[in-house]
Parts: sequence; structure tokens; C-alpha cells
Amino acid sequence: QVQLVESGGGLVQAGGSLRLSCAASGRTYSNYAMGWFQQAPGKEREFVAAISWSGISTFYADSVKGRFTISSDNAKKTVYLQMNTLKPEDTAVYYCASHKGPFVYGAIRSPSNYAYWGQGTQVTVSS
Repeated sequence: QVQLVESGGGLVQAGGSLRLSCAASGRTYSNYAMGWFQQAPGKEREFVAAISWSGISTFYADSVKGRFTISSDNAKKTVYLQMNTLKPEDTAVYYCASHKGPFVYGAIRSPSNYAYWGQGTQVTVSS
């Protein structure tokens, strides 16, 4: 079992920054993936970024590449999402999730491949 708790969301103006944190407890594995997803009202949950617990492997959605950075602190069992140059279209609830297995590029975008989810944190970007 893995428990995930997100924090760091809030209201920010366009062009601003936020850093989300996801604290994990329970069983984690150094070669498993952790991911961030976003879900806007009326839309499906979408992949944002993923990282292996070792921090060696990362992958980003095209929409956030160059603006968001995912990182991990294995000792603290915490995954971060640094979000810069935020846009109004980034407004969503952001969820942290633990993948079902090792980091594989072809399998990290789909929400169905993640076993555990946090409760989500709201990010609102005003124009």
C-alpha cells in the first residue's frame, strides 16, 4: 500500500510559479514511476509528468515541457512539480499517483497504469 498526500496548490497570476509536493508513505520502490496528472472541470484526467523514484528518468507532456519540472527526493519520499510560467489553461486539480511498476516510457501516460492516487490539490491561474 502507498499513501500519497499532495500540497502546494493555490491561486496565482498568469506567468507566476507554484511548487507542488507529493509525500508518499508505505511501500515505494526506487525503480517505480511517480506521476502528476491534471483534471480540469468537465475534462478527463490528463498526464502531466512522470519520474522514476531514482530520479534518473523523467517524461513530460508536450503542453508543459520547458515550463514544468518534476523531481524526487528519495530520502523524504517526496515528489515535486515545479510549475513556472503558468497559464490560465493550467488551471485544474493536480493529482499525484504511484505507478503499478517500473518506469517504462510507453506505459506512463495512462492513468489506468497507476495504482495509488492522492486526493488532489487545486491550482488556479488567473489571467
